[in-house]
Amino acid sequence: MYQKYKNVEVVKPGGLELKDRLVGVQRVTKVTKGGRAFGFSAIVVVGDENGVVGHGLGKSKEVATAIAKAIEDAKKNLVRIPLNKGTLPHEQKGKYGGARVYIQPASHGTGVIAGGAVRAVLEAVGVHDVLSKSQGSSNPHNVVKATFDALLQLRGAQTVANQRGISLEKVFKG
Repeated sequence: MYQKYKNVEVVKPGGLELKDRLVGVQRVTKVTKGGRAFGFSAIVVVGDENGVVGHGLGKSKEVATAIAKAIEDAKKNLVRIPLNKGTLPHEQKGKYGGARVYIQPASHGTGVIAGGAVRAVLEAVGVHDVLSKSQGSSNPHNVVKATFDALLQLRGAQTVANQRGISLEKVFKG
């Protein structure tokens, strides 16, 4: 699922204290010759609020089973996101479909300045201070995936130093 990103650390759910957040539930209607058949799709974000997060989609005829399926799906694709003292290492843009998301680190005490789906993802990751802007589509499925696109492009200072082949001090002091 995350093949196009470099340095993505996929995490196994065993031993993690994961909290799930329901982003949205949609009622889906299928018109058949016997009338309308209703179903539900749910999108859920799970995270340990310490850098590990995943998202999942579940579909079912009942809301409760759709949510349960979404949680199971989210646990199957957990990834580790680099954090820096409760905020992000640097600003980043993410895109998926028609949704575009911009996230930017903020000073301590700012809080999570983000709307609906972006807020759910950032809180599940464990970011406490961040500024964000969601542009384009407001479809929660695409906004969650655009937020993940931005988060998966983040690089910590140690990763940057390793990729450049220089020491950690040289990354900051030039």
